[in-house]
Amino acid sequence: METFTHRWRQLDWDDIRLRINSKTVADVERALNARVLSRDDMMALLSPAASRYLEPMAQRAQRLTRQRFGNTVNFYVPLYLSNLCANDCTYCGFSMSNRLRRKTLDAEEIARECQAIRALGFEHLLLVTGEHQSKVGMDYFRRHLPAIRRRFASLQMEVQPLSQAEYAELKTLGLDGVMVYQETYHEAEYARHHLKGNKQDFFWRLETPDRLGRAGIDKIGLGALIGLSDSWRVDCYMVAEHLLWLQQRYWQSRYSISFPRLRPCAGGIQPASLMDEKQLVQAICAFRLLAPEVELSLSTRESPQFRDSVIPLAITHVSAFSKTQPGGYADDHPELEQFAPHDNRRPQEVASAIAARGLQPVWKDWDSWLGHSSQI
Repeated sequence: METFTHRWRQLDWDDIRLRINSKTVADVERALNARVLSRDDMMALLSPAASRYLEPMAQRAQRLTRQRFGNTVNFYVPLYLSNLCANDCTYCGFSMSNRLRRKTLDAEEIARECQAIRALGFEHLLLVTGEHQSKVGMDYFRRHLPAIRRRFASLQMEVQPLSQAEYAELKTLGLDGVMVYQETYHEAEYARHHLKGNKQDFFWRLETPDRLGRAGIDKIGLGALIGLSDSWRVDCYMVAEHLLWLQQRYWQSRYSISFPRLRPCAGGIQPASLMDEKQLVQAICAFRLLAPEVELSLSTRESPQFRDSVIPLAITHVSAFSKTQPGGYADDHPELEQFAPHDNRRPQEVASAIAARGLQPVWKDWDSWLGHSSQI
């Protein structure tokens, strides 16, 4: 069975860069007037030529977002279960080469974290770990997922890539969605930043969303770590190609796109390509015009001021008060952080800022029985 690798091999990084950078004002205007965007239109909206069209892009993105999602913004929060990692990656605070205190939550600690998170008002949870197959792998997930799932309306994961059969099993334990970011779609750059461990396998990671689709996972999250390669525009376009591939083949699943930019961390690197805030708005709006039905997420990596301004344009899902270390909600241990969040406001403060812009914060929009037609 073909996977996205087949399509990826047809895409030439340098050719795509050249095509994006050669787009003209006329190409951008044609894309803005298109009812359904083509791949060429997406290139135009990601191009330097589109920078002068941010206002009409934002207006159309906002209109499409309100038509599809109404005046709502969904809240979620990450729960970091472990910072153990068997990979050595240049950009990550959890990298095995970094000297930091390692921690994996046990059942009692997980229960305390869940209680603290529920007290903050969250119903939608994203479980995050470093990538360590033996100590934070399927045995660990089997032990702890059912108890966590009982406490929350929906459960998603951002962990090491797993097999199709393992994803199917996790679905029976209550898993609703999986976020898996390729980091960069440039194979040579990927190799330069992944020095040891299973994450060195570019194609195993690239094909993870295909395995998720075949396993029937409800939501699949995509993204690139902006700044890891020397062209954020090409990486964003590659995410678009990946999305279009998956939507055509696994139409039963929902999709989300995230826009993480490199943030400070222990042993961290400087971005190879800089994306400023206006360019991030450009990318967000381009994805909304390409895929009006797809969820767009913005994390606490970005500043409070930026988030408050951009969320009303096209964002449908936000995190708030995120702690990027195991035990961060019940016991704050900043020395364990994967990266330093920029927006540290408490959830109700973020919700108030959203409400002040005429939007409704949504703490719960899903329940487990909704995914099982036999119970209706």
